[in-house]
Amino acid sequence: MGPGSVRNQERLQQPHWELPTRPGLGTYGAGFKLFYYGVDSKRNGVSVVLKEEFVRNVLEVKRVSDRVISLKLEIEGVMLNVLSGYAPQVGCELEEKERFWSELDEVMESIPTGERVVIGADFNGHVGEGNRGDEEVMGKFGVKERNLEGQMVVDFAKRMDIAVVNTYFQKREEHRVTYKSEGRSTQVDYILCRRGNLKEISDCKVVVGESEARQHRMVVCRMTLMVCKKRSKIEMVVVLDDWETTAEVIRETGRKVLGVSSGRRKEDKETWWWNEEVQDSIQRKRLAKKKWDMDRTEENRQEYKELQRRVKREVSKAKQKAYDELYTRLDTREGEKDLYRIARQRDRDGKDVQQVRVIKDRDGRVLTSEESVQRRWKEYFEELMNEEMRGKKE
Repeated sequence: MGPGSVRNQERLQQPHWELPTRPGLGTYGAGFKLFYYGVDSKRNGVSVVLKEEFVRNVLEVKRVSDRVISLKLEIEGVMLNVLSGYAPQVGCELEEKERFWSELDEVMESIPTGERVVIGADFNGHVGEGNRGDEEVMGKFGVKERNLEGQMVVDFAKRMDIAVVNTYFQKREEHRVTYKSEGRSTQVDYILCRRGNLKEISDCKVVVGESEARQHRMVVCRMTLMVCKKRSKIEMVVVLDDWETTAEVIRETGRKVLGVSSGRRKEDKETWWWNEEVQDSIQRKRLAKKKWDMDRTEENRQEYKELQRRVKREVSKAKQKAYDELYTRLDTREGEKDLYRIARQRDRDGKDVQQVRVIKDRDGRVLTSEESVQRRWKEYFEELMNEEMRGKKE
């Protein structure tokens, strides 16, 4: 694979399970992919869900334990590390808590300081309201009193020079509380980022009414990556007086640089089972969502929820119809091709890293620029040749 190539980091020797899915292994809903780690589905487990457009940006996946998982993505030259964590509860043994924080420390220390970091975690602790003495890592807008587990979160933030994002935005308590159960309302789920990147965060709040769990509530953070665009190298071309000659030069250059395609549009592999009914339902749902965002009445909310349910029904019907048709074609040559196509798609979707796109330097930092990659390959081959020559002399 070459010097420090970024490989699929899935730890196959450790037990983990994946959600059972239909074609598109590892997908979760339409257009998303789930990266998960858990040993016992009834207890701990951590995951990161990515939109389909970012799946090919994944460079590395570390399934550290059933309490810590991290993904490294490259987005327009910016390295973004996304961590998901699940801290032990208040009643757990101190040894288990220390192991969790040690794992999180180890992951953070392995990330170069120039790379972005976003942590989303259920820390099972209360950092509390106010920030006297802790102004460098948190704002004033926590919830209620700090406890021992919340102090561990603050201490971790200080060690790693990161900030507790939730606490910087003044919201009604209803939009700060992340956990509600039997009359208890508190804040245990947090989003953290490097202090130097706080300016890229424009909002962070709890979305009331949107939750996948009975007690925990969804925390949403809006972050805009500040990307430094690289100047493209522009090759100067002498414009010829004769247009036909100029046009031929342009066509020939295009063929050499871009290649030649058949011109036929490839079928969307992820949504090959879609039909007009599904597309229409999704469009109606999007319009209903915009309507609800503009006017948050109960009537608009119910309309949006009903259309969400309708989309799920239409998707289920479309998939069932597509598979019924596939099963009837299995004995034909066309059906055989469909079967191989689905198998290949399942294999691709089940891989963490879709392609090897970068390599690392000696210190484990990911290289993306053409110059740094070439320099690293040169170092690698020089070391390789020197080792071979020493071996022959010995």
